[in-house]
Amino acid sequence: MHRLGGVGLAAFDRQRESQRSFAELSTELSKTQIDHLHVQLTQFRSALTHFASNHRDSIRRDPTFRHAFQQMCSSIGVDPLAGPRRGGWWAEMLGMGDWQYELGVQIVDVCVSTRERNGGVIELGELVRMVSKLRGVENGVVTEEDVVRSIKTLQPLGAGYEVIDVGNGKKMVRSVVKELDEDQATVLAEAQMEGGRVVEETLVTRAGWTRERARAALENMLLRDGLCWLDAQDEQHGKAYWVPSAMRWDE
Repeated sequence: MHRLGGVGLAAFDRQRESQRSFAELSTELSKTQIDHLHVQLTQFRSALTHFASNHRDSIRRDPTFRHAFQQMCSSIGVDPLAGPRRGGWWAEMLGMGDWQYELGVQIVDVCVSTRERNGGVIELGELVRMVSKLRGVENGVVTEEDVVRSIKTLQPLGAGYEVIDVGNGKKMVRSVVKELDEDQATVLAEAQMEGGRVVEETLVTRAGWTRERARAALENMLLRDGLCWLDAQDEQHGKAYWVPSAMRWDE
């Protein structure tokens, strides 16, 4: 029994030694892998920087090329807006920090100048059109994707800038610090399909609401939120509500 006990203790010691050796090997392998990963990331960053530098003008001027570059970055898990410096890689590698901030200022300009008539909610396509007009053709074409990306840089301002999906493929930009509830989103979606005009009957028929709910939602948007106008002489229904953010403006 004593001899067997000795063998058992020896086996236990060997097992413990093996575990220690495996742990040391694992630590060494992990360190080697981490070092190798750092080398790969450095090489990748260098290659991406080189590409961005060589094609900077195309990225700034050509929205199709800019979209392709953004998609390439996304496919490999790189966010050009993220990085150790203010403005992220988008600013650091491309020298597009000023371009991005200028676009952000122009977005704010349009949103603030139209807030009195639309209550701080504007259709994304309309915002792109007005910003493009403000920029002029010499500053290059901007797309909805550019505007959405720029709005993300405005969020730290805490002014409520946010892109909202109201359904049916339509998106609105909110520039005030208040949440849109579900009923408001439904009214906006209906207004988009009707060129800005909404009546109670539309919400009752299409959304399946009661007439009381439709009236309350429209009155709240009119009186409480300032998101629509009232036409008390509508030829067809007697009363109609117009949502400026869903209307097209030509100025």
